[in-house]
Amino acid sequence: MNFVADECCDALLVAGLRGDGHDVLYVAEHSPGSDDDAVLQLAASQQRILLTEDKDFGELVVRLKLPAYAIVLLRIHSADTSAKLRRLRELISQDGSRLPGSLVVIDETKARFRSLTGP
Repeated sequence: MNFVADECCDALLVAGLRGDGHDVLYVAEHSPGSDDDAVLQLAASQQRILLTEDKDFGELVVRLKLPAYAIVLLRIHSADTSAKLRRLRELISQDGSRLPGSLVVIDETKARFRSLTGP
């Protein structure tokens, strides 16, 4: 899968996804300091799933209706990167085909999907 990892994402999370064979463009490497609009536009223009821990992206696509390909919002309170990576791997394995066109909020136990194309 193709991702854009927001700057707030841990580098070890990015490394883990890359190690799994995913194409991850990491904002911290590509364009550090980019604002949320630019990151969202980058992900949408390249049809990449935006991976973030920043709730502001949800507001941009839900309330302001900015275009997005897909967003995965990590709401895992643990500072343990391995727990985040484990949940992401589960999401990709179980629901990867549902990611495009969705805003997905994942926590320690569940994933909530919201369509980015519907009402």
